[in-house]
Amino acid sequence: RTQHPNFQIIQISRARLFAIFAFATCGGYSGGLRLSVDCVNKTESNLSIDIAFAYPFRLHQVTFEVPTCEGKERQKLALIGDSSSSAEFFVTVAVFAFLYSLAATVVYIFFQNKYRENNRGPLIDFIVTVVFSFLWLVGSSAWAKGLSDVKVATDPKEVLLLMSACKQPSNKCMAIHSPVMSSLNTSVVFGFLNFILWAGNIWFVFKETGWHSSGQRYLSDPMEKHSSSYNQAFFKALGLF
Repeated sequence: RTQHPNFQIIQISRARLFAIFAFATCGGYSGGLRLSVDCVNKTESNLSIDIAFAYPFRLHQVTFEVPTCEGKERQKLALIGDSSSSAEFFVTVAVFAFLYSLAATVVYIFFQNKYRENNRGPLIDFIVTVVFSFLWLVGSSAWAKGLSDVKVATDPKEVLLLMSACKQPSNKCMAIHSPVMSSLNTSVVFGFLNFILWAGNIWFVFKETGWHSSGQRYLSDPMEKHSSSYNQAFFKALGLF
């Protein structure tokens, strides 16, 4: 049975909304941490070392200077890691999913007859839905791993271990505040929600294709023939034919 167009529009609107949340919470992220190095010689201390980072999380390019607590000499350091490939892939999938959902909404509303012409529209829709389901699964899984790496690399305790001054017991090194990762955690959640949404929509889109109806006819015809021949044999046995 054919879906009502309104159901298609509701489904695709959800996909568009979830895609927006996914790329906005990841692609729009910027955060930072603040550290403190208190040297024995107070004039060499730096009690407010700010380290900022943002999407696409090329952390190895984030550099900062810290005191060595050995005169005026300063140590130049960089964060460890590069999660740009997984972050950019995730955002790219989200952007293209949004654009496709937007285009599909226009087609469903204004070009419904063209969509069903020659069954081409439902077939394309089915293939694209399967592809995006796969991309969301891969992208969300990769970004979940990438986010885990970002959390480790920006953990103040890990960053303090990079500083030579903090290896001296006489110097006091502290984390003033850690980066807030709540929006990035949300992006991963929305990534997997998008996968569930697109994967769950595969069956509904499949029912729009000719493959579903032809499969039903293929299964029903042999059953009807078998039932007819069985009935004829039954009536013959009763002497009615």
